[in-house]
Amino acid sequence: MQAQILAPAAVLVVWTLIILFWIVPVRFGAIAKVEDKSVFTGKEGGRGQDLEGKIPDKANWPAHNHTHLHEQPTLFYAVVVILAIVGPGAFDVLLAWTYVGIRIVHSLWQILVNKIPIRFALFLLSTVVLVTLAIRAVMATVFADPGAVG
Repeated sequence: MQAQILAPAAVLVVWTLIILFWIVPVRFGAIAKVEDKSVFTGKEGGRGQDLEGKIPDKANWPAHNHTHLHEQPTLFYAVVVILAIVGPGAFDVLLAWTYVGIRIVHSLWQILVNKIPIRFALFLLSTVVLVTLAIRAVMATVFADPGAVG
C-alpha cells in the first residue's frame, strides 16, 4: 500500500512540471504581441511578476497556478510521505487521488476560465480533503502501536 499512496504525489509532481512548460509558450506569445517593447526595458534581472500589467492577465494565469502548485501541495507531499512510512489505508489512497484530481481541475479552471467563485470552491474542496488526510496522518502516528513493530 505504501507505493499506492506515493503515486498521487508523483502525478502531482508531473502535473506541476506540465504547468511549468505551459507557461513558456503562453508568456512568450504574449510578449511577442506587445507592440511597445520599451515596457520591458529599464530593469535588469526581471522576474515573472514584472510582467503583471504589461501582458494580458490571461497570459499570467499559468504562472499564477504554477506558484499555487508550490504552496498548499507541499503540505500534501509531507502528509503522503508520513502515510507512506506508517502504512496508509485504502481510504488514504483514495483521498490522495481525490486531492490530486481536484488540484488538476483547479489548475485547468484557473488557467482557462479563472472565474473566482468556482476556483475558490475547488480550492476549498481540496483543502477539506487535505485536512482530512492530515488528520488521518496524525491519527496514524500518534496512535501507532510501537509494540506492533516486529
